[in-house]
Amino acid sequence: MALVAAIFIVILYRWISQERLQYFAPAEIKATPTPEPTPTRPPVITGKLDTAKLFGGITLHSTVETFPGADATTERVDPESYVLDLKLRARLPSPNKTIEELAKISPRLPSLLPGLAAMLSPDPVSPLFAQLYETKVKMLRDNLVRLDLLLSRHNFYDCQTVLQLQHPQSHRKALLLQADMDVDADGSDGDRMPVGTGAPTNFKPFTSYKWQKKTPAPNPYLAPTEEKLKRAEDESALRTTTPERKRELRNAIAQLRAEVATLKKFSFLIGTTDPYIVIPGAFTHGHDTAKTGDYAVVVFGDGIYPAIVGDIGPNDKVGEASFRIAKEMNPQSTPYNRPVSELKVTYLIFPGTAEAPFGPPDLEKLQLRCQKLIDEIGGATVPLHHWENIIPPPPTPTPTPSPSPSPAPTSTTMPAPSGSIAPAASPGATFAFPTGSPNSTLIPTTSPLVTPTP
Repeated sequence: MALVAAIFIVILYRWISQERLQYFAPAEIKATPTPEPTPTRPPVITGKLDTAKLFGGITLHSTVETFPGADATTERVDPESYVLDLKLRARLPSPNKTIEELAKISPRLPSLLPGLAAMLSPDPVSPLFAQLYETKVKMLRDNLVRLDLLLSRHNFYDCQTVLQLQHPQSHRKALLLQADMDVDADGSDGDRMPVGTGAPTNFKPFTSYKWQKKTPAPNPYLAPTEEKLKRAEDESALRTTTPERKRELRNAIAQLRAEVATLKKFSFLIGTTDPYIVIPGAFTHGHDTAKTGDYAVVVFGDGIYPAIVGDIGPNDKVGEASFRIAKEMNPQSTPYNRPVSELKVTYLIFPGTAEAPFGPPDLEKLQLRCQKLIDEIGGATVPLHHWENIIPPPPTPTPTPSPSPSPAPTSTTMPAPSGSIAPAASPGATFAFPTGSPNSTLIPTTSPLVTPTP
C-alpha cells in the first residue's frame, strides 16, 4: 500500500511539473531573454516584387542563361561568373513633314489655319527635333543603371514633329510643335494674388517670365521659403550635425537664400490664371528659335488659344502648358492629370515677338497681338479664344475718419481727416490685372486708423 502511494505521488509530481512548464515557462523566458544569433544572410523581402513596373512602360524581355563553370569557390570570387546585361533598344521616330501628315494627328489643323500648307518648305523639319531625341538617348544611357530614372515610353515619344515655317508673302516665321500636353502649375505674384494657389508636387513659385514687383505686398510663398532657410541654418549650426550633412545644408542654404532674394524682388506668371506654354531649354538657343515672352497659339480640336512662352522646362521633354490652358481644354485637368495624352496638340510659336519690358499679362493685348500674327500667316477660320481675367480685383479701402474730441460741424463739405486713407489710384493701362496702391494692399478695410500706415 505504501508502494502504491509513493508511485502515485511521483506521477502526480511529474504531471504538476509538466503543467507548470507548459503554462509558466514562456513568462520566465521573457523575463530573461537569450540573445538571438546574428543572421548570416539578409532578410527575405516579403510581398511580390514586379520588376516590370520599374521600367515605365518599356517592354521587358527577360531570360536567364547558364553555362558550365568551375567549382563554386572559384566562381564565387569571379565577377564575370554572375552577370546581368542591360540593353535598351529604342526606335527613333521620324517627324511629320507634310500637311497631310500633320492632319493625320490633328484633322482640323489645315482647315483652322488654311495658310499653314503654304508655309511648309520641302524640308521643314527643324534641327531641334533631332537634338531633342539625341538628348533623350543620352539620358537613357546616363540612367540605364537607375531603372527608376529611365524615361517612360510615354515621355520618350512625346513629340511628333518640330517644324520651321515661314509665310511666303508676309515672311512671318513660326516654330510648330506637335506633342501632348502636361500641366504646369508653377508661378506666383503677390501683387496680383496675395494668397497662394497651392503647392502640388514639384511646384515652384517661379517662372522664367518675370518682372520687377510693383507693390510692397509680399509673395505668398516668401514666408514658407524663409522658414525653410531658417531651419536649414539652425540645423547647420548644431554641433551634432555631421560634416556630410553640413555640406548638403550649405548647398541648400545657398539655394534658399537665392530664392528668398528672387521672391522679394520679382513677380511671376501664375499657372492657374495665366495662359502660357513651356518649351525645352534647348529650344531657346540658336537663330530663329523661341525665347521667353514670345507670342504663341495652341491649337487643339476646334480651338485656337492665345498664349506666350512663359517658362523653360527640361531639355528632354516637350508639350506643356499652364494649368489655365489645360483646364480650358479639359475641365478634368489637375496638376497631376494632363488634359491631352495623345500627340494631338499643336503649339505655334512666333520667334522674335517678345516685347520688353515684361509685366503682368495684358489679356486684351495678348488677344490682339496673336490675332495679328495669325493674320500674317494666312488667318484662321475661327475666332481666337478670348481669355477673361479670373483674378479678383484687390479690395478698395473705405476712407475712415479719425476720432475727434469736438462735435462734428453741420457742413457736409468738411475735408477728409488727415488720418483717412485715400482710394487707390487708377492702375496703368498696360496692366490687364490692376493692382491697388501699397496702402490698399496692406491696410484692412475694417480697421479704423488714426494715422496712415506707410
